Amino acid sequence: MLTVLGFVMIATFLVLIMMKKVSPIAALVLVPALFCVLVGKGAHLGDYVIAGIGDLAPTAAMLMFAIVYFGVMIDVGLFDPIVRGILRFAKADPVRIVVGTAVLAAIVSLDGDGSTTFMITVSAMYPLYKRLKMSLVVMTGVAATANGVMNTLPWGGPTARAATALKVDASDIFVPMIPALGAGLLFVLALAYVLGRRERKRLGYLSLENVTETVTETADEKVLVGVSAGGTGGGGDHSGEGAPSYADEDGETFTGLDPNRATLRPRLYWFNALLTVVLLTAMIMELLPIPVLFILAAALALTVNYPHMPDQKARIAAHAENVLNVSGMVFAAAVFTGVLQGTGMVDHMAKWVVGGIPDWMGPHMALVTGVLSIPFTYFMSNDGFYFGIVPVLAEAGNAHGVSTLEIARASLVGQPLHMSSPLVPAVYVLVGMAKVEFGDHTKFTVKWAAATALVVLVAGLLIGIV
Repeated sequence: MLTVLGFVMIATFLVLIMMKKVSPIAALVLVPALFCVLVGKGAHLGDYVIAGIGDLAPTAAMLMFAIVYFGVMIDVGLFDPIVRGILRFAKADPVRIVVGTAVLAAIVSLDGDGSTTFMITVSAMYPLYKRLKMSLVVMTGVAATANGVMNTLPWGGPTARAATALKVDASDIFVPMIPALGAGLLFVLALAYVLGRRERKRLGYLSLENVTETVTETADEKVLVGVSAGGTGGGGDHSGEGAPSYADEDGETFTGLDPNRATLRPRLYWFNALLTVVLLTAMIMELLPIPVLFILAAALALTVNYPHMPDQKARIAAHAENVLNVSGMVFAAAVFTGVLQGTGMVDHMAKWVVGGIPDWMGPHMALVTGVLSIPFTYFMSNDGFYFGIVPVLAEAGNAHGVSTLEIARASLVGQPLHMSSPLVPAVYVLVGMAKVEFGDHTKFTVKWAAATALVVLVAGLLIGIV
């Protein structure tokens, strides 16, 4: 019964958000609360929710202060050179814009943090998509899928979890997978090209040539389309006085990379660059917990760049909407995960799936693991999958001569789809900043992300690492 109710609960949640019957926050709270009562454990709902919040509280803290930190870095102009380079490449061609989105997301993903990737990618590309009236779900879908492939980096999380759960070395898992992951990344770039051509055809490329001058750099280095100083999700004008701006046909105003905007701190550019490098290095080396690193970095960035209290308050206020939206989603997701785990539904679902694998598939457990990782890492957390299910699959594989390393590598296949899971807090940063409905993002992205995961799996099979 718990198995059936678990699958029905997940299906109900997905249907409601994709049909836009309720908001994601409401669905994340009300659906599991209802099913908790249906399984006869309504009296324990409070315990489950508190446990879920306790598990996700560090993540919420990390996201809150990461948004503030990288928002400040955008304000002070740290990423302006990168954005200018992308804009020079993209111009007004939808194909170049979508491919540029994939490239930018992949590069920024090297830091191992999805929220960072999405904040920088959306901040850079959102005004361009809006100005040319391109589909914003194309941007979110490409960014999420590219980040999902790169999420398999040893410091990204899944690889470390697989290594810990199976007691193997992370480098032994990751290094042989590089060719397969490269194939996945190439597929994402090819997908971006195809989607860009589709957007070019839909919009009419010839008509876009008329707006080229608004998206290319002029002689005086003033770019009229770029990163708004306060990000794309905050309220108000965050660019400071004198920033050039324009309004689209819907009346939405965008600010540009005005080299004279009030929030810039050119004299502190190298300090901010060094601070960011130190932060990312400390994250990779795990010198301190990531939430602590972002809390310290955000406080230092605000203090050094904006020593006056009113300026600090203004920067915090500029990013408050994003902080509230994302932290709200995280704590709502705590209800969902808390009920899934507390009632035992997730355990029963996992045992049902694993128990349904016939004996004759034993020698092919690596392939089975790769296939199962696609839906499992979407419907449950990485912790639940890698610490709860992968060891069982590895034990079954070992009984049939399949090595633990093969199982570990196959378990990473589903990450391109995982990054769009409603249980991943970073995806709410992505859709929130892009002003895209989560249901629309889900409907568009799932098929392409699943296809990317299958490409990685097939490539792994062909080169013999799975």
